[in-house]
Amino acid sequence: MTPGSIIIVDWRDALLESGEPNKQRPAIVVGSNRLYDGAVDYLLVVPMTGDARLSMTGATLEIPPSEENCCTKRSYALSWNVQTVPKRRTRATEARVTEAQLDEVRDQIARLVER
Repeated sequence: MTPGSIIIVDWRDALLESGEPNKQRPAIVVGSNRLYDGAVDYLLVVPMTGDARLSMTGATLEIPPSEENCCTKRSYALSWNVQTVPKRRTRATEARVTEAQLDEVRDQIARLVER
């Protein structure tokens, strides 16, 4: 699982009424290999959704379906919801976003924490 990989994250033990997804959901790996190498049992990810209502201008990337990303419908990378998840919650897939899409998601994250 490298940056740009689309993985499946199991959030099925979400806290009630927390707003967490409480289901399996795709996410994009955004963490750098320099930090998140084999020695760390976590991945930095951005969740994906098909619900456009969760979009925030400047903090969400719209991702149209493609052969490379294996999406069956228009999806949204929720950069505003970047989080670290244990690898044991994840499952690899063959799907990926493009380098340009990964760069945009990372740029959105950087703008969110800009001082």
